[in-house]
Amino acid sequence: MNWVEISIKTTTEAVEAVANILYDAGVAGVSIEDPKDIMALEKSETFWDYVDESLLTATFEGAIVKAYLPQSADLIDKVELIKQSVALLPQHGLDIGLGEITTIEVNEEDWSSSWKQYYKPTKIGKRVVVKPSWETYEAAEDDIIIELDPGMAFGTGTHETTVMCAGELEAYVNPASVVFDIGCGSGILSIVAAKLGAKKVIGVDLDKVAVDVSLQNIALNNVQDVVDIKLGNLMDTINEKAEIIVANIMADIIILLSKDIRQFLVAEGIFITSGIILDKVDEVSEALVSNGLEVVSVNRMGEWAAIVAKKSGGHQ
Repeated sequence: MNWVEISIKTTTEAVEAVANILYDAGVAGVSIEDPKDIMALEKSETFWDYVDESLLTATFEGAIVKAYLPQSADLIDKVELIKQSVALLPQHGLDIGLGEITTIEVNEEDWSSSWKQYYKPTKIGKRVVVKPSWETYEAAEDDIIIELDPGMAFGTGTHETTVMCAGELEAYVNPASVVFDIGCGSGILSIVAAKLGAKKVIGVDLDKVAVDVSLQNIALNNVQDVVDIKLGNLMDTINEKAEIIVANIMADIIILLSKDIRQFLVAEGIFITSGIILDKVDEVSEALVSNGLEVVSVNRMGEWAAIVAKKSGGHQ
């Protein structure tokens, strides 16, 4: 099996949160390179058999968290989920420092082009089909085709979390719907909502490259009259309310987001969340309920879950 090393430059303060995000993405373990740990060790009476003294001469002053992911059809989606989740940590008061994320292939294969062989037209809902821009596909009469050119840095739409979000959008979007897509990445869920008939869609992302790619994919799908993409986070960029908010991000970020999400939903508004590993379903559900939302359904696919919650009419 071939592997990709993902490396995140951050702060000592953020190491635990970043490591949790990686574990949520399915890594078996993480390594942490933090010179501050070695300096603290030197001042203590603790004895270690081995210490990598090169950490003391490292040019980067923060901590580096590393993990390995297997190369697979959903690798790009997992990396994108990690990127979105790390990028959202600062808005909840955590200093992540550089927050720089890099990936390195640990084999000789040129993954930058060979990954495309794994990405074929895929039905991700009852009607929604994601089609790579370089592939051909003969559509059925009621298919909704999403043309996507994700590039190496953004999700392909075939990951279980995206599939579940798309399925829930199929269930809830109607012509009266205003939809917010939080952490829109390549823009796929914004495009899905628009093609399902939503009257207005706003996607937000903290990554300018993601915003640019979303805009390209929106134009490719001819939904620019419906979809607006904004650079920033939910709290700073949107001052209206939606019938539906979808967030395909990690569990810990959903828990933090749940504290503020009600103010952006109309009464009876729907909050669709995924990127939740099965072990954290209860924790996310409890956070949603404690913040005034009613859990409507929990859908599971593989190692992931999607939760649909509703703002009750009594909450403003």
